Amino acid sequence: MKFDLHTHHFRCGHADDTIEDYIQAAIKEGLGVIGISDHSPYFASEHDHPNPGIAMARSEFAHYIEEVQRLKAKYEGQIDVLLGVESDFFPEHADVYRAVYEPIPFDYVIGSVHQSGGVSIFNRNRWKGLSAEKQLDQKRLYYKLIGQSAQSGMFQILGHIDAMKGYYPAFSDIPAEDAVDEALKLIADSRVAIEINTSGGTKDVGGWYPSDAILERARHFGVAVTFGSDAHKPSRVGEDWERVAKRLKEIGFKQWQYYKNRQPVVVPL
Repeated sequence: MKFDLHTHHFRCGHADDTIEDYIQAAIKEGLGVIGISDHSPYFASEHDHPNPGIAMARSEFAHYIEEVQRLKAKYEGQIDVLLGVESDFFPEHADVYRAVYEPIPFDYVIGSVHQSGGVSIFNRNRWKGLSAEKQLDQKRLYYKLIGQSAQSGMFQILGHIDAMKGYYPAFSDIPAEDAVDEALKLIADSRVAIEINTSGGTKDVGGWYPSDAILERARHFGVAVTFGSDAHKPSRVGEDWERVAKRLKEIGFKQWQYYKNRQPVVVPL
């Protein structure tokens, strides 16, 4: 069963085309399951759309949910369309987001740390002039936030857990293995999955999130895994599925999973 749980569309302001375009691309690629998971609005803001080009407007959220549910019914029997969302994780606003998500019939929610220390994790400039000690502090903070996101109880999946390397490949070489391990232990204890996210191939780092080294540690701690292309255009749906499956087998994983009604569905590798 081929699946992809991480896709976007035009509402977030930085992805192409409609939800239906991604569903049709998934059918063409032979997927049995396609998850729609566009960026959540900034629910803690008093403004409807404080960050155009980054996330959808709050006023669009209900339309987003309705559209996915309508398409889920339309394509029943052709492909299993799942209702998801990629949520920012801000620990100071977790209760606000939790209250929004609880009554919605999501199949899953992806929790992603996109800001650490108030700065985008993809901002190259955050690393300029930092001493080795300060770089280590930044990495430790990032993994502290990831561990907190696992413990929040809000998410079934954690998104791209080493995406700070996207535009700063040297991030992987910052020696914070203890912080990474602590986050992985919390993830395993919280029974949430991490995604193998193939969008890193579109960034400077040129590889998947997370690294093989982290996947090996994740297996050691018993962390569950899933798959997401993080497609921002339909042509990337399911990208590198077979290569990821092969690599996971080599690392020693026996299965991965997707989610329906916030419950895991196990797929053998």
